[in-house]
Formats: sequence, C-alpha cells, structure tokens
Amino acid sequence: MPDKHGHTHGIETITSKDLGPAFRWAVGLNTSYVIVEGAAGFITGSLALLADAAHNLTDVAGLLIAWGAMVLAKRVGTGSYTFGYGRATILAAMLNAIAILIGVVLVIWEAAHRFGTTVDLPGATILWVALIGIAVNAGSALLFMRSQKEDLNAKGAYLHMAADAIVSGAVVVAAAGIMLTGWNWLDPVVAIGVSLVITVTAWGLLRDSLRLELDGVPENVDRNAISDWLINQPEITSVHDLHIWALSTTRTALSVHLVWKGDDGDALIHRISHTLKEDFGINHSTIQLETIACDEADHCFENV
Repeated sequence: MPDKHGHTHGIETITSKDLGPAFRWAVGLNTSYVIVEGAAGFITGSLALLADAAHNLTDVAGLLIAWGAMVLAKRVGTGSYTFGYGRATILAAMLNAIAILIGVVLVIWEAAHRFGTTVDLPGATILWVALIGIAVNAGSALLFMRSQKEDLNAKGAYLHMAADAIVSGAVVVAAAGIMLTGWNWLDPVVAIGVSLVITVTAWGLLRDSLRLELDGVPENVDRNAISDWLINQPEITSVHDLHIWALSTTRTALSVHLVWKGDDGDALIHRISHTLKEDFGINHSTIQLETIACDEADHCFENV
C-alpha cells in the first residue's frame, strides 16, 4: 500500500486576536506623551525629562515594530516565503526585549554617574510629568494585558508599557522624596532598583523569543503528551520524526511520520489533525502515513 501524506491546510486558521486598535491607541498615547514630556524638558531645562522623553520615543518605535510584525503575520505565504511572515512577530518580540535591556544598561550607566555629580532637579515638574506617564503607560499596558497571555508579540508590548509605568511610578516616589528631603541621590538609587527589576522580565521575554526563533517547541505545547497520544491511537504502531515549532507567536506547526495499519488513511489524518488543533493548539500539521515499520526501513529513525 503506498504512503499517504496529509496536510491540514483546509482547517488551518489564524486564531490571534486583532490587536490593531490596541496598537493604534498605544502609539497615539505614547507619541502625545513624548511631545508633552519633551516640551516640559526644554522649558524647565530638565535633563531627566529630556532623557525619559527620548526613552519613550524608543517605546513608540518598539510599538510600531510590533504592530508592523502583526500586520505581516496576516499576509498569506508566497513562493519565497511559503509559511507566510508570521515569524516576524517572534523577531519583533526579540527586538522589544533587546531594546528594553539596552535601555536598562543606559539608565544604570547614567545613574552611576549621578552619584558623583550634584544635579538640582525640578522635583515638582518631574512629579507631575511622571504622574502623566503612569496613566499613559499603564493604560497602554492594559490594552495588551489579555492578549499577552497567548501572544509573545503582545507580551513584548505589554512588558514594555508595564515596565515604563513602573519606572514612572518610581520617578514619582523619587521626586516626592527629593521635594521633602532635598536628597537628590534618591533619583539614581530608584532608577537602578527599577532597572534591575525590569531586567528580569525582559530577560524572560528574550529567552522565550529566542527559543521560538531557534525552532524550539513552544512552552505552551507538551511534546511528550502529543507523542503519547499519537502512539496510543489503535491504528498507529509507531511514531517517529516528530517535530514541533512556531510559525508565529500564536501559531504552531507539527510534522510527524506515523506507521499505521488500517483501511481509511484520509479519515485517520483528518481525525488526528482535528484533535491536534482542538486539544493541543497545533494550527498547521503535516502527517505522513507509512506501512513499513521503522526497524525495517533505512529511512526510519525513532524520534520518541
């Protein structure tokens, strides 16, 4: 009996939520805040406000990158990019993480130099501008809070905005402390403390995105559970060459060779691919049915 090959193109769908409105609001809010903060920095001569305005400008760029990646992910495949452009969302998440880590290094570097330099800070101005920053960044983070649990690209945007909200909150505390005590060293101390906290979350995002970029099995997919389920099907006698990788931050692909015995290969493929999608979150599966046991064919290698 000849081999049968199955591809689940007919039932494949893109299940990711449309984040276009969230990105539009986040970009609009943060762009407006950059203009306000930059203007306040020029008027007061506050280097801290100008530096934070520049930092928030990179946030806008990060949001635009993530937004563009989401749009690319919706485009269908071409002759050159047969799987489409979904992996752009993985790259965007990685760039977001790297941008956060670079920002952390710059903040810590500047804060370290502040310990040896006396800088008079306009505490009241910094306080009010930082309060606006909390509202803008927290509001932007809320736009991505639900989607970040299932979309690494949305998680990157969420962490970026949430981190900035935390920074703005810390700046409020530091500014209030400076106004009450005159201790300007509170500013670099708070900056370093917050930066270390942000580093932990950014490193996790970088690790997760790098895992997907290197075709690692997504953390929300249990490879062993899939392998066990396949081998326990009554028609299946052996499973090998099982590969699972990410097509995007929300779509997962699988390919596998199954040694089987039965009469209706098409029905078996349809049932397996349907269960892979509904129970294991596999959006695109390629299944090859074989009738020769792995130990009887040179091209077969056990992978379980």
